[in-house]
Formats: sequence, structure tokens, C-alpha cells
Amino acid sequence: MRFGQWLGLLALIISLYIIWQIRQIILIAFAAVALATVLNQIVRFLQKMRMRRSLAVSISIGLLLLIIIIFALLIVPSIIDQLQQFSNLIPMALERINSWNNWLIRVIPDNILENIRGLQYLTQGVQTWVNQIIRNFFILLNSSFTIVLGLLLFLVLTVMFLANPGTYRRGFIMLFPAFYRPRVDHILTKCANSLVGWIRGTLLAMLAIAMMSYIGLLILGIPLPLINALLAGLLEFIPNVGPTLSVIPPALLALNEAPWKAVAVIILYFGIQQVESLILVPLLMKSQVSLLPAVTILAVVIFGSFFGFLGVFLAVPLVIILQTWIKEVLVKDILDHWHSN
Repeated sequence: MRFGQWLGLLALIISLYIIWQIRQIILIAFAAVALATVLNQIVRFLQKMRMRRSLAVSISIGLLLLIIIIFALLIVPSIIDQLQQFSNLIPMALERINSWNNWLIRVIPDNILENIRGLQYLTQGVQTWVNQIIRNFFILLNSSFTIVLGLLLFLVLTVMFLANPGTYRRGFIMLFPAFYRPRVDHILTKCANSLVGWIRGTLLAMLAIAMMSYIGLLILGIPLPLINALLAGLLEFIPNVGPTLSVIPPALLALNEAPWKAVAVIILYFGIQQVESLILVPLLMKSQVSLLPAVTILAVVIFGSFFGFLGVFLAVPLVIILQTWIKEVLVKDILDHWHSN
């Protein structure tokens, strides 16, 4: 290799290293772009009503802040109250599970018990899981300052991208050769449409899941229905994995009430997931780029491993953008025109 090639390779390695070190900031910037893309739809709608863009942007940001404030005033106090109740009920639930575990060990014959050695460690395993959650919660509190700074950066970037998106878009397009810039502009438009459709459908699905969970938990008489319903709605943002995780807290609380209630909660959440997959998703996600279930699960696991908590929540939109670029650039522009000699 020539000196220039070695120099280029070194520059590429250094660039990749820098990108990896600032990967969390890049993810925050991507989240800001996604939110700005959604809010820009509201801005464009207001502009069609002959409103100046600066005023339309201010109204869009104001609506977002108003929703956050209303959520904080109406929902957050109830969430805090129910979280305190949840922390008080968890030890009672673990004690109930421990008593059932001891009763099973006394009832089941020794020869059968030897074949299910894991039974006697059930309570210890649940206790370890709860302790890990509590420990991670305190770690999260200790890093709250970093979270607040990241949130402020996210909001500031969102406002900047929303105020003048054309400048940033043209700057990104300029990174490509002149002959390919119109094509890049078309791909960016497709990415924006797919992202907006996915976010719109996901938000509606989250709201529907939360409402169905809340009504079902109220009918069953499960403690803390609001916090569990909100958890189910929020975890809907994580496809496949989230709905499965959301059943654990209400089932544990129901188990403290009566065993049949825990079974009823599992059946309820299973039914809600079937409604989601068979009715909600087909109706709400018509404008979304279709993703295979295996791809979404792998995306959540891979991005979660590399980027942590933020990577889990941004896994699907990242895959949607990557899939659009791969389909348009690699498949249509390269592979479809590849002719063998």
C-alpha cells in the first residue's frame, strides 16, 4: 500500500474510534432528528394555513411542552404514589411466594423433588432479580445529572433541527458526489415518511395498549392499575420484548392477591398482545416500513448490547432508516445494476 493509502486507513480508524466514543451523543442527535421530523409535519400543516414558519415552530414546541406539563401535573403524582405502594407490596408478594415454595417442597415427594432442583431456588431467584432492579434504580438516580444534561441536549437539538431543517439537510446532502445528490434527497424523503408513519402508529398503539391494560386490570381488581398500564404502554415501544416484560409486575402483584388472578393477568396480557398483533399493528402501521419479527428482536438485542438503554428504545427507528438506505443504495443502485462479464 502507498503512503496515501496508509494515511487514509489511519484516518478511517481514528474516525471510527471517535464515533464510537461519542456514540451516545450521536444517538441523542438521532432521537432529536426523529422528533423534529415528526414535529415538522405539524409545522408544515400550520404553514399551509399561511402561518409564518417561526410562529408555526413556536406553536409546535409549545404543544409539546404543554403535553409534557399536563402529563407531569396529572399523571406523575399518581405514578409516584403507586410506585411507593408497589415497593411496599413487593416484599409481601415475595413472602407469599416463599410460603408457597416451602409448601410445595413439603408436599412433593423427595424422588420427584430431586428432578426439579430449581424449585427450591425459586424465591431466591426472584429476590435476586428484585435486588438487581433496586440496585440499578439507585445507579440510575446517581447518574440523574447526566440524564438531565442528555435530555436538555435532546430538546435543544430538536428545536435547532426543527427551526431550520433545510440547512442541515442540504449540509448532509453535500457530503455526497454532485451526481448522486438528487438521489440522496429522494432517499431522505423516504426515510422521513417511514419514520413519521412508524412513530405515529407506535404512539397510537402505546395509547391503545395502556387503555386496554388499565381497563382489564381494574376489572380484575389488581393493585396499582395505572402504573402497570403505563408500563405496558411504554414497553410497547420495544417490539416483541417489551410486551412480554410488561406482564411480570402485575402478575407478581396478582399472585399476592390470589393465584387465579395471576393466571387471569397472564391471559389478559396475552389477549391484548393478540389484539395488538392481529388488529392494531395492521391498521396503524400501513405507512411503516415492514420489518420481519426476527429482525426487530435482533435489532433490540444488538443495539441494546452496543448502546445500552438508549439503544434499546431507538433500535427499531434505526433499523427502519438502515433498511431504507440498504434497499435504495445497496440493492437498487448497486446490486440491481451489477452485470457480470
